[in-house]
Amino acid sequence: MKPIPLQQYIDHTLLGATATLSAIENLCQEARTHGFYAVCVNGCHVGTAHKELADTAIKIAAVVGFPLGANGTRTKVFEAVDCMENGADEIDMVINLGWLKSGETDQVLQEIQAVKKAIGDVVLKVIIETAYLTTEEKKKACALVVEAGADFVKTSTGFGPGGATLDDVRLMKEVVGDKARIKASGGIKDRATALRYIELGVSRIGTSSGIALLAQDENQSP
Repeated sequence: MKPIPLQQYIDHTLLGATATLSAIENLCQEARTHGFYAVCVNGCHVGTAHKELADTAIKIAAVVGFPLGANGTRTKVFEAVDCMENGADEIDMVINLGWLKSGETDQVLQEIQAVKKAIGDVVLKVIIETAYLTTEEKKKACALVVEAGADFVKTSTGFGPGGATLDDVRLMKEVVGDKARIKASGGIKDRATALRYIELGVSRIGTSSGIALLAQDENQSP
């Protein structure tokens, strides 16, 4: 089987608070030029991205409850549906970290389930923000993502105290197996590291450095 090119693992990402409309348009043009799988943007930019990418197969991922995960459940559900109605193909939702760390796992589970039910077949990636969690909390978060029927468990927002690590991805893979896919994000800035994540079983990589990753060796494939 022919290997999947690196660019087809990448969610080309721009989530900064000061991202302008022209910057989002440029992000989409870069995704076209380099053949990235998706762009990942804040909810207010979904419409712009949808317009820019309407004639392509490039997916649009929108973040929800971002970056703290502390919105109320109804707010997250509304936000996810709004993004979907504006053209998002995928939702990257941050879990309620405070609930998880308080042991309120039923509330965490029910919130993920509520968002997934609201968006139906739209892909749901659940960000667990690993840098804030103990090993046991990471395991529990991954298990809840699987139980809730989400499509992906994702390492990080990129706005926390740390991003993806190889050890975290190994742990996540042990827990979810083939029951959910994994997205590594946060701090992935070189090709060698991206390829190591893919070797560990990651299905998607979130990065704002996708062009640099490809430029390091365009003839090398994962």
